[in-house]
Amino acid sequence: MKFVGAHVSASGGVDNAPLNAMKIGAKAFALFTKNQRQWVAKPLEEKMIASFKSNLEKSGILAKHVLPHDSYLINLGHPEVEKLEKSREAFVDELKRCEQLGLELLNFHPGSHLVKVGKKDPNYADKIMEAELNCLDVIAESLNMAIEATKGSNVKLVIENTAGQGTNLGYKFEHLAHIINNVEDKSRIGVCLDTCHTFTGGYDLRTREAYDETMDTFARIVGFKYLFGMHLNDSKPVLGSRVDRHHSLGEGEIGWDAFRFIMNDPRMDDIPLILETIDENIWDKEIEALYDLVEV
Repeated sequence: MKFVGAHVSASGGVDNAPLNAMKIGAKAFALFTKNQRQWVAKPLEEKMIASFKSNLEKSGILAKHVLPHDSYLINLGHPEVEKLEKSREAFVDELKRCEQLGLELLNFHPGSHLVKVGKKDPNYADKIMEAELNCLDVIAESLNMAIEATKGSNVKLVIENTAGQGTNLGYKFEHLAHIINNVEDKSRIGVCLDTCHTFTGGYDLRTREAYDETMDTFARIVGFKYLFGMHLNDSKPVLGSRVDRHHSLGEGEIGWDAFRFIMNDPRMDDIPLILETIDENIWDKEIEALYDLVEV
């Protein structure tokens, strides 16, 4: 069974997120547990935590189908020590907020190496590869530290694949595998696949053959046992462009067939399938359209 929703607003308090999910007919949802563009937020109050849990129960949505996202400011692979430490502290705080709310997942972008190399440099490819590998190791170390700092927690750290824009890592399945392989407690690690990011990262989804090839590649390199969520977005940019610009379903370069394949793929059962498409006014219609794709 599929559990589809959207990244809903938590404006006015995180306890509003489940109510906003209910309004669009969602069976899953994502949210920010704090302002995603600020480093520090006041601690969650017990009253707010209780209200969130009450509204979540009212919505009928299970905790395992809620996919919180961490702050966009966090870079767990930052090359500067001070900024890396700040990111690590903020990430641990995000994990603790999820635990307080009774949630089981925290979605995050792996990180960026921020190394600038001119493409005319004769050693460009080697320097970029070295920067990426070093950064991936730092990210894995950050995750090990976060897991140690939240020992006893059940919150899983869910790496989102990226489009690879700028120096963002995670656009190759090999990046995800490298991080996972270097995380010591693999019971706390997982992956979220974003369809727009997957596509603009160079993995085609548009035909049956392309979809199967991409998913077989993911299974071989990462493994579906690590898939804990998906973001369902069409893409404004073309295949392999490494540009992150989402579009409404069926309106972009991916088209509807990919989402039909996903909605009929049993490997995507019982995980949150989250819309981050560009028009929140039609999320209810997109959710309905996705369920209409299910073949009986």
